[in-house]
Amino acid sequence: MRYSQMLIPTTRENPAEAEVVSHRLLLRGGFIRKLTSGLYTFLPLGLLTLQKVAAIVREEMNRAGAQELLMPMVQPADLWQESGRWQKYGAELLRFRDRHQRDYCLGPTHEEVITDLARRELRSYRQLPVNLYQIQTKFRDEIRPRFGLMRCREFVMKDAYSFDVSDEAASKSYEVMRDAYHRIFRRCGLDFRAVEADTGTIGGSFSHEFMVLADTGEDTLVICSHCDYAANVEKARVALPEDGMAQEEMAPMARVATPGMKKVERVAGFLGTTPDRVIKTMLYLADGEPVAALVRGDREVQSVKLKNLLGATEVEPMPDDEIWQRTKLPAGYMGPVNIGIRLVADQEVMRMVNAVAGANEKGHHLTGVNPGRDFQPDLTGDLRQITTDDPCPECGGSLTLTEGIEVGHIFKLGTGYSEAMKATFQDRDGTEKHFVMGCYGIGVSRVVAAAIEQNHDEHGIIFPLPLAPFQVIVLNLGVNSEATSRAAEQIYHDLQAAGLDVLYDDRDERPGAKFKDADLIGIPFRVTVGRTWEKEGKIELRRRATGETVTMDYDGAVGRISAMIRDELAGQR
Repeated sequence: MRYSQMLIPTTRENPAEAEVVSHRLLLRGGFIRKLTSGLYTFLPLGLLTLQKVAAIVREEMNRAGAQELLMPMVQPADLWQESGRWQKYGAELLRFRDRHQRDYCLGPTHEEVITDLARRELRSYRQLPVNLYQIQTKFRDEIRPRFGLMRCREFVMKDAYSFDVSDEAASKSYEVMRDAYHRIFRRCGLDFRAVEADTGTIGGSFSHEFMVLADTGEDTLVICSHCDYAANVEKARVALPEDGMAQEEMAPMARVATPGMKKVERVAGFLGTTPDRVIKTMLYLADGEPVAALVRGDREVQSVKLKNLLGATEVEPMPDDEIWQRTKLPAGYMGPVNIGIRLVADQEVMRMVNAVAGANEKGHHLTGVNPGRDFQPDLTGDLRQITTDDPCPECGGSLTLTEGIEVGHIFKLGTGYSEAMKATFQDRDGTEKHFVMGCYGIGVSRVVAAAIEQNHDEHGIIFPLPLAPFQVIVLNLGVNSEATSRAAEQIYHDLQAAGLDVLYDDRDERPGAKFKDADLIGIPFRVTVGRTWEKEGKIELRRRATGETVTMDYDGAVGRISAMIRDELAGQR
């Protein structure tokens, strides 16, 4: 493709709206343009990159035995009502009515549609297992779209759904998909980890997220430095030491005045103890009902763990100005003894002896508080945020925390959707059984942004070769020289004939502008035909990722460049 004939509106200034690197460079490089909040037009360069990601995904899904189809983006409400998600999904589900006053939504995901298809078309165990996938536009009405393609409202996604006869067979399908995802992200040239994750609104019993490691990631990952354990911080399990119970006699509980002491650190200092001897009581609304969560004073509640322990659909901290209004409890002085509302405790709290806790009376705390004797929670479990001081729950090794960008998520769904929607097949013995399902998603457009977050420098994007819109850019630095232009044209055509994706910069622009644009849009290999050609009959080849530049004879250059690209692509398969 000739640069002069292509829409590549690069800019030098950083857009004010862009908060992260990928958003800034995608706008500056002319890959995308904003239509309105959370909605973007993919310009030619952006679409080419998107198609590169989709091609890799499609090849590996097909290789894994999945079959591609395409489902409607508009979905009828009755399917969502069958599954029970019409009320549960929340405001991200964009609902509307057609001219006949029938309810519909824009699909944020397609579990209901695919389950409806399966119950109509898959009748017998002989048709199973089957895995069906699509690459399609989704819509989720994010309350705060941000970071460009990282969190927008409309996006391109690959979603796949497996149907099996049993849990054992479904586990095999899950592993096939997990292997396929590893191949996909390796081929994309990304540094990633698969981590244990919460199943969220999709549901199911088990899931893994595929995370691209990047400082700008929205998710925090827990990774063991000694074994393969990795998990999203929302899911990371806290292992309690076997000898963790304090060895001391229980003291009588006493009420003490702590005027103006609302913070754990101040209370502990005032009473001559440490935060780890204080029980912290945090109030939440779980599906609209007040609940008190207990953690040690030096710990933090992990709200997703709390939600899962409660079996709630939604959990949120109760604002201070609502605490008294809803519970008649004084903020800053709350504790578990006779609290009067539902009480859940972190497993660590139940090992505390002679703790300090709020007295549920303004300006007062209790000392000598002992779980079991002085209060009994309704539920107990792993509620707290893991830290780097905790041992790995698998091997006991040390943990690190890092940031990641979710680009893929696989779920073992079980029979939740098939039971709700009465999707069954006839098994070998003639009985009707519910499909055992799996769900497997990849944010195709998000992969583009994640790749840039992980691969850039001060000059622009450094695309991994498999994702670049073009593999080579040829710069003609002598457009007014017939000999230079003839050589640039020839190598452009020869590289194309060799099967490479080539962008030919034939613009009548200053060399500096061409160099800057080439760096900005991140094409992996740059061939320059300019003074070196005119003086010595040689061309320059520069690798964007390393900055390494070599001169080579014109004769044989196409073969050398082609071989370098083929070898690099082969190494990522």
